[in-house]
Amino acid sequence: MRFALSPSRLVLASFLAGVALASTTLQVAAQDVRPREPVINVSGEGEASVAPDMAILTLSVVRNGKTAEAALSANSAAMKEVLAALKAEGIADRDIQTSNFSIYPQYRHPEPKNGNAPAPEITGYEVANALTLKVRELAKLGGLIDKSVKLGVNQGGQISFTNDDPEKALTEARKQAVAEAIAKARTLTDAANVKLGRILEISENSARPMPQAMMRMSMAKDMAAEAVPVAAGENTYTVNVNVTFALD
Repeated sequence: MRFALSPSRLVLASFLAGVALASTTLQVAAQDVRPREPVINVSGEGEASVAPDMAILTLSVVRNGKTAEAALSANSAAMKEVLAALKAEGIADRDIQTSNFSIYPQYRHPEPKNGNAPAPEITGYEVANALTLKVRELAKLGGLIDKSVKLGVNQGGQISFTNDDPEKALTEARKQAVAEAIAKARTLTDAANVKLGRILEISENSARPMPQAMMRMSMAKDMAAEAVPVAAGENTYTVNVNVTFALD
């Protein structure tokens, strides 16, 4: 024999089942609630300076011509001489990279007539070819700039100094940062009269030196005949750490 529940009884049964489920959920949640472990969060910063061992140099050859073909031909001829000179100075192929190439028309804007501005006229073309070099022998840097200018480089000249392998400096900065964080934590816990516990978490944020433009060449005729003097200075690497300690 089958029994059918009335709609009102079905609603009551569903309600009682929901109450039972909610009660079970609350009991499980109550069992999972645990006292929060006391912690202390501190930060530390470390720095390490090291002399650069490599320079990044940008050189550009810009040529103009009545036609795009003439401008390109003049630019290519000058760039070939520059590349040959760089390789003769020991710059490896892997350290020479074309970083920009462009062809732009040059316009003349006629004077307006009767209130109307005539369309601009193309008077020629400009071709620019830029190289980015890695100079691993800094003693050659000034001579390379001078020789490149004499061979036709007439724009660029931005220099930034860097390190091929900065890991040693970064390691020293990391040690200083962690040591500073631990010292801070000990000072704070001693002042609060609590005991410093184990390290729960460490995170790092490192900052490498930003390349700084040292000089810019715009007119080759102004460059001296002698090698250009350059000063490399030092690069400073900074590491910041955040450390979370337990409190006993």
